[in-house]
Parts: sequence; structure tokens; C-alpha cells
Amino acid sequence: MISIRRYLTRAVMGLVLLAALLSGLAAWLVTRHELEEMFDAQLSQFGRIVTGMIDINMDSQDYQALADRLTQPGHAARFYSIEGNNTSSGIVMDTHSTSAPRRFREEERVLSLGFWNSDLTPRMLSAEWNDKGPFPPPKEIGYRWVSYDDEDWRVFSIYDKEHGVWVSTGLRDDFQQELANKILLGNSIPFLFILPLLGAALWWVIRRGLRPIDSLSDEVSRRYHQDLTPIEQDPPRELKGLRDSLNAFIERLRMALDRERRFTADAAHELRTPLAALKIHLDNARTSQQDHQSSLDKARQGIERLQRVVDQLLTLARVERTPQRQLDRVDLYPIASELAGEMWPLAGRRQQQLEMSGLSTLEVRADPTELGVLLRNLLDNALRYTPNGGTVTLHLDRSGGQPMIQVIDDGPGVPDESLEKITERFHRANQRMTGSGLGLSIVKQLTQRQKASLVINNRQPHGLIVTVIWPTLQK
Repeated sequence: MISIRRYLTRAVMGLVLLAALLSGLAAWLVTRHELEEMFDAQLSQFGRIVTGMIDINMDSQDYQALADRLTQPGHAARFYSIEGNNTSSGIVMDTHSTSAPRRFREEERVLSLGFWNSDLTPRMLSAEWNDKGPFPPPKEIGYRWVSYDDEDWRVFSIYDKEHGVWVSTGLRDDFQQELANKILLGNSIPFLFILPLLGAALWWVIRRGLRPIDSLSDEVSRRYHQDLTPIEQDPPRELKGLRDSLNAFIERLRMALDRERRFTADAAHELRTPLAALKIHLDNARTSQQDHQSSLDKARQGIERLQRVVDQLLTLARVERTPQRQLDRVDLYPIASELAGEMWPLAGRRQQQLEMSGLSTLEVRADPTELGVLLRNLLDNALRYTPNGGTVTLHLDRSGGQPMIQVIDDGPGVPDESLEKITERFHRANQRMTGSGLGLSIVKQLTQRQKASLVINNRQPHGLIVTVIWPTLQK
């Protein structure tokens, strides 16, 4: 669609023309029907009047005089015979009128009148009913269509028993068609003159109606790229949804940019600290012979911490930028047991116990890959903050019919005032432990993507319980 304004103008004009054509066709059909009924009534009335004027004393001269009066230029009316088959030829020669035939109206040519004897032989036929021989005689009383001389005639016939004569009055069909066409044309010509004005008026109305869209577009296009304030324009009701959607998008963009700025600042700060410490330890190892091995060990720890920060940053960036995929039914137990096996060497180096308890089958609706990342971060975080010789338990269960998994450790726990902030980026409750402060932030992101809920509580007398609860599966 190139232009809404042009599309609406063309569409509305097209609909107006279509409506005009349909209404014209309907008017033409209705007019034809009404004219046919009206002319039928006139033919009937005319036939009755003529029948009532027939006199039993009318002779051949009277009918010949009537034929003379009904003769038109180029079309002669004829008197045939009163006696019908009693005459030898059935036709009597015309007697010429003293006055030349004339038409007072051109439309007289479409009207005709005829008389037939009781044996259906012609008695007298008016103009145009003699051009190709006598007009077909009537067959019954009433209306009928008759084709004569390549023309269709609407004919009304009546029989006068008293005088033994058939009377037919006829109207040529093209007169009705011409009259209906003239009525249609008379109604169409004014519309054709008004059509250009109507098109201009429609264009102006549509242009004025779409002006709020132009105004909204101008306001958005004039904005500086860092201007993320809501659009305050009060548009028409039809555009309020668009304005609200734009404002919602601007708000999401503002939050995303704020999050990225905070992420960049926190990442720079978090990376600067291990890099500075790593430089100091390497300088000490190079200049001091006594603390050479100790400095190298500390440098190695700094590298490990830096590597973990980078890995977690990449994981978090990948989670935030990956589109939401379709969630499938997944059995949680095989994934949890596989990850526990992978994390077992890490626990063994610190003489920690890594246990699994609860259900051996637990289905949830989740993405399998993201589910593995979520559990890995939970286990890694619990093992890292659990002291040597401690225990980390992976418990699978249901709560109120909802599947859940709990990671329980016997570490130092988290101060109550830090529970709400523990899922924030780079927030570490225990600064003495190595870590990036991103593990639980990644877990929070993944639980939201899987429509699950994350609950973190302290454990008595010490330790932490992290619970992830999924919605109940629909069978």
C-alpha cells in the first residue's frame, strides 16, 4: 500500500460508483416494472373505451373513415372486411383520405389499435400493424407479448360478444425501454456532474481525517535519539492505541538502555578489580622471590575469577538476546541427575556432598537447553558458597500440584536485608567468596522466560534454599 490517503480516496470513490451503478440498475428494473404495470392499465382502459364506443350500426364506411384517421405518414391503416370469410378476397382496397396523414407526436407510432371479426379475420388495423401483412389476431382475452416486424408489442385484447368483434390495443416495447432509459439518464447526468466535486470533497475530508497521523509521525521524527519521554499528544480515539503502544515501546527501550548502561558500568567495574589484582600479583611474582609461588597462585585465582565473570557475562547476554522459544514437556530428573554428575568433581575437590532426593520423575514445561543452564547456575552457586565438607541437596517435589525443584545448601546464608537484592547483577552477599554475582541474575531471567517463579529463603540454622516452581501441567 503506497498511500493510505490515496487508497481510501480510491476505495471510497469506487464504492460510491459501485453503489451508484447498483442503485441505477435497481431503479431501472423497478421503473421498467412500474411502467409495464402503468401501461398495461392504460392499454386495458383504452381497449374498454374503444369497445364501449362500437355501434352495431357501424358499416364499412365508418371503419374506412376510422382507418383514414389512424393512418400515419409512411404507415397506412387499413379496413379489411366486416363479413370476414364471406368475402372473396378478405381485403378491401383503401379509400384515399382527402387530407394528408400526419402525426401530432412522434410517439404515436408506438401505439396501435386493431379490430378482428369473430372468426379472427382482420376487420380494421391501424398504422404499423399492416406493414408485413395483418397483425396476428388475438387468441384470448388479456395481455400477451407479440413479435411482429422484428418488434415486440405489448397487446391487450378484449372480445365484444354483442357486436362479435375482437379489439386489441398495443404498445411497442421499445417505447417502454426508451422511457426507462431516459429516466435513468435523467437521474445519472446530475450525478456525473457532481462526481468530480464529490471526489474532491472526499479527498479533502480524508486528508483532514488523516492529519493526526501526520502530526504523530512528525512528533516522533523530530525527536532526538536520546529523547525517550512518553508522547504527550492527545490523538483521536482510533490512534490512542498506537500512541499507547509507542509509549510502551519507548518505556521498554528506555528500561533496556538503562539496563545495558548499568550492565556496562557494572561489568567494567567487575572486570577492573580482578585485572588490577592480577597485575599486582604478577608484579609481586616478578619482583619478590619469597612470595613468588604465592603471588602466582593468587594470580591464577584472579584469572579463574575473571574467566568466570566473562563466561557469566556471555551467558547473560545470550539469554537476554535469544528469542523466546516454544516450551516443551520435559522430564526434569534426567537433566538434574546429569548435571549433578558433571558437578560431582567440583564438589569432590572440596570434600562436599552432592545429593539428590524426592521424585524420580517430574515433568515441567520448559526449554531443555535453558533448563540446563538454570540448574547449572543454581548448583554452581550453591557449591561455591557451601564450605568444605558441606552438603548440597537437589530436591525434586510438588507443591500444591505444581512441579518444583529446590537447591538446598548449608552455607552461610544471606542477610535478610539482602534477600530481595540477591538476584541483581553483580550483587554478592558474601564478598569474601569468589564469584561474579551473576549466577542468580541468570536464574531469574530464565525462570521468567519459562513462566516459573523463583523463591529464595534462608535455612535454619544456616544455609540457603532456592526454589523454582513451574505452573501446573495441563493434561
